[in-house]
Amino acid sequence: MRIVFLGAPGSGKGTQAQRLVERHGIPQISTGDLLRAHVRDGTELGRRAKSIMDAGQLVDDVTILGMVRERLAAADTAGGFILDGFPRTIPQAEGLDTLLREIGKPLRAVILFNVDAQLLVKRISGRRSCQDCGRVFNVHTAPVPVPPPCNGQCETPRLMQRPDDAEATVAKRLAVYEEQTAPLIDFYRGRGLLKSVDADASLESVTERVEAALK
Repeated sequence: MRIVFLGAPGSGKGTQAQRLVERHGIPQISTGDLLRAHVRDGTELGRRAKSIMDAGQLVDDVTILGMVRERLAAADTAGGFILDGFPRTIPQAEGLDTLLREIGKPLRAVILFNVDAQLLVKRISGRRSCQDCGRVFNVHTAPVPVPPPCNGQCETPRLMQRPDDAEATVAKRLAVYEEQTAPLIDFYRGRGLLKSVDADASLESVTERVEAALK
């Protein structure tokens, strides 16, 4: 099971990736997480990325793909993996294709999470995260308990809305997605890998639809 999860911010990619991790024991790979880990650990790739970010630039595809290559060499990817939110552009997708071909781990499927744009804005702007443990709540889909328990991790959680989850910012993020990432739909459809899932449903229903698409 070697798959890419594709969809707009708030479409549920990360949540569904975690559910497949629990069901199938394959790793969820986020390039954002990889980048932070490399920078934190001071690896060669991390130092290169940090110097780029310190200069106010976006980390280049070669560096990101280097991190992905290293992660896919780990033993836990032998049974498959979920690339969550990567690639984001056509050049990244082409680079990933080349990388996967070189290591003999071609993609099996690309799951596209379809959600109405208005619902996406509501989902994202409703996010609240605990500043202590990082647990994320949603005031619309999963109302925050009072006091919020954070699954027992925090006694007095401090909830906040991230600046990029504000409604005006969400609209801009969706516009960027449409411009940069949406073209990947045709890219992967042309390779016979794209499988579309209606993600405007309950958590469990979407999980079952993803599982059905992967059969």
